[in-house]
Amino acid sequence: MRRAVPPRWLAMVLLGVIALPAVAGAESASGPSESSLAETAEGERLVHNMDCDVCHTPKVMTAAGPRPDTSRRLSGHPAGEEVPPLPGGVLGEDGWGGLFNHHLTAWVGPWGVSYGSNLTPDEETGIGAWSEETFVESMRTGTHVGELRPFLPPMPTYDRLTDAELHAIFTYLQSIEPVSNEVPAPRPPVAPPAGASSDH
Repeated sequence: MRRAVPPRWLAMVLLGVIALPAVAGAESASGPSESSLAETAEGERLVHNMDCDVCHTPKVMTAAGPRPDTSRRLSGHPAGEEVPPLPGGVLGEDGWGGLFNHHLTAWVGPWGVSYGSNLTPDEETGIGAWSEETFVESMRTGTHVGELRPFLPPMPTYDRLTDAELHAIFTYLQSIEPVSNEVPAPRPPVAPPAGASSDH
């Protein structure tokens, strides 16, 4: 003969079943894990040491010179900000090999005009819609995702970064404040006028 389960035991079991999801939810709501925080901190350290702010963060002018604008950190070349016309003869074997704007987000050289990309997690204008695999492939191959073109100067290829380092960098970049900023497409070199010397 089966014994009936005492009502108080049944109530305790039901209460446990109801409480488990709440406990799990409370743990996830308490914030990211220690390992996730460590990865983000490592990514921030790498981004700082790799000087990503130099080319990817607009600047504000201070008494000590240009400094990164923290309100637009890693958002790339400011949308709508034109690069001044380049006088003829400035670039070439007898001139400068490259020039940059006061933000250090636009660079002009024999390759044309290149702009620092938006690295914030904005889904429309930054890398918020990128997967980690896409980010790693781009960094390893030096290829701009979606355009199948190589990185333009002064952006290097980081093919010696480890999987753990690239994971940390991606984790950190996805954690920062997204900034909506549509960076212009790069411009090809301007062909010299007919009859002009090759350095014009």
